[in-house]
Amino acid sequence: MKRGKRYLQATQTLDKSKTHSIEEAIEILKKMPPVKFDQTVEVTCRLNVDPKKSDQMVRGSVVLPHGTGKKKKVLVFCEPEKEKEAQEAGADYVGGQELADKILKENWLDFDYCISTPQMMRIVSKLGRILGPRGLMPSPKVGTVTENIAFSVKEAKKGKVDFRVDKTGCVHAGVGKISFSTEKLKENIEAFLNALKNAKPQNIKGEFIKSAHLSLSMSPSIKIDAK
Repeated sequence: MKRGKRYLQATQTLDKSKTHSIEEAIEILKKMPPVKFDQTVEVTCRLNVDPKKSDQMVRGSVVLPHGTGKKKKVLVFCEPEKEKEAQEAGADYVGGQELADKILKENWLDFDYCISTPQMMRIVSKLGRILGPRGLMPSPKVGTVTENIAFSVKEAKKGKVDFRVDKTGCVHAGVGKISFSTEKLKENIEAFLNALKNAKPQNIKGEFIKSAHLSLSMSPSIKIDAK
């Protein structure tokens, strides 16, 4: 992949062999050549799991103490009697079959988070091939299939991040914007890492997080100490 001048310039200032503290890594990212938008700070962790084995699947969620810096559009699938509850909690789109049809027929995906009541999953399950690959499919494991619609919507709006190990054994998450203070980013990153550690499968012995890196939307990655 051909890299841009700004990326290459940033790479020259890094020692790839060094492991930094979270604070050090954040400060390095803040000194990267600037771009014209507020970049997302991303955490990538390589785990000691085999994602092909169902008992080693890693999945969870965390509400970041300082949010993600991005306003999330929340879609809720629910029964008519719960629509007012969802709207009052702050949901951007609320409905049932008509929303599912819009997604299927128009490939409409103008939302960042999807929540469903258990009863509506008979409709939502048909959207798996569209929502699944984008990380939008509701799941009981992360609290997005629930009767408590208001709570879930408010959590999403506050900065809830869902995570799931990918087929390469890695977990990725956006944990804030580079404009955040170092302290706020550090607290968000630590909250994410703690939630990830709590999602460790019981049958995994020894080291769980093999390596962890911080990066920006358009920057090289920096190895951090995730212990």
